Amino acid sequence: MSGTARTLATHLAALAACLLAATAGAEVRALVGGTLLDGSGGPPLADSVILIDGERIAAVGQVGSLEVPAGATVISTEGMTVLPGLVDLQVRLAELGHGDRARWQELYGPLAERVVMPAAAQSLLLAGVTTARDVGSPLEAALSVRERIRNQRIPGPTLVVAGPALEHDPPMRARAVRWPVAGAADARQKAERLVRAGVDFLLVSGPADLADAELEAIAAVARANGVPWQAEVRRDADVARALEAGAQGLIGLGSGLDPDWPVAALVELRARAARETPVPWSAGASALTDLEWLRSTTEPLDDPRWREGIPRVIADDVRASLADPAQLAESELPVLRRGVLAGRLRSARAAGARLVAGSDAGEPGHVPGRATWQEVEALVLEAGLSPAEAVRAATLDGAQVLGLEHETGSITAGKYADVIAVRGDLLRHIDRLEDVELVIRHGMRVR
Repeated sequence: MSGTARTLATHLAALAACLLAATAGAEVRALVGGTLLDGSGGPPLADSVILIDGERIAAVGQVGSLEVPAGATVISTEGMTVLPGLVDLQVRLAELGHGDRARWQELYGPLAERVVMPAAAQSLLLAGVTTARDVGSPLEAALSVRERIRNQRIPGPTLVVAGPALEHDPPMRARAVRWPVAGAADARQKAERLVRAGVDFLLVSGPADLADAELEAIAAVARANGVPWQAEVRRDADVARALEAGAQGLIGLGSGLDPDWPVAALVELRARAARETPVPWSAGASALTDLEWLRSTTEPLDDPRWREGIPRVIADDVRASLADPAQLAESELPVLRRGVLAGRLRSARAAGARLVAGSDAGEPGHVPGRATWQEVEALVLEAGLSPAEAVRAATLDGAQVLGLEHETGSITAGKYADVIAVRGDLLRHIDRLEDVELVIRHGMRVR
């Protein structure tokens, strides 16, 4: 930063402090002393000061240059890394990591709207996730939980929802969250129903299994209504097919066992990157790394923190279902996929994909309170991002994918005060995200 720019920033910060001083009261808070990672990927700011007025960030500066208004509530962040609330682009709120999907859907499917999804939302929020994209839940339940959070009736992150995914022929037991598509007319009708209901985006699962006319019908509804559509990758052929049809982003890595992607997929990824519109891709990599970890020891599930926000009887059932992760029906194939995980992530990134944080929280063994920080860690250890790049992938980049970058995703004056803090140096120890000490969403402290 030049001397002139630094002087201007100091004057603006001082002006903001003066304006705040005129209205300072109980609702004005100051986070003082921590090292700030503002979400932009820029250098950390030591001895930071963040002034919060109501639900918005009023000013950002440093101790000695930004004055804390008289009467403001001071929250010390000394010894902490302060950063924007996390943005998780791949959560399954209707699931809580239970190891037996059939049992889960039978016992808890009817409780999705009233119990399960609110519990998952609260668990994510307490873990530092202030914005989340749900990738497959019962329609009415998803809309209800989104609105109740908006109206502050229940705690949770800001939600972006798709309702059920559209798919060629999902299993009967999963049809509350995955709607079957049978022909172009049916595809159009179901996509229009979702749009009329008020979903934020459309989700197509396994696009390579749909007929050309079916996929085009869904894409046409999305275009006509200004609603984005995302593709859930189930097999390698889905990547090129989705991008050729105009999907705005990709979710998941599919079940392929090749460390590289097909040539057609790489061509499409490079073409988008060449047009300076790189494909955002939330991989859900941590669902694999976590399952591998749990196969060697289930001790992490004895940590009570993941239970926060979840009714005890349900948490106990989830824990019991994971007593022996090696016996899970999903266990064998993920072990094979784990061996090619890094190659697939790095290949996609080298072809120009924009890797963003999407944990797949809710998958077997992947409880919401642990999932997001593990995904950020996987972006570092498996995909090769630096810690600073991974933080940006889980904050501002995620907000940009959702079109919310003007409201959240970075610590910037005027945006919502979505802020978290962890003890220690996050740029040296990315796993410090496991233990979030401070969570503020829309100016309200929830941890």
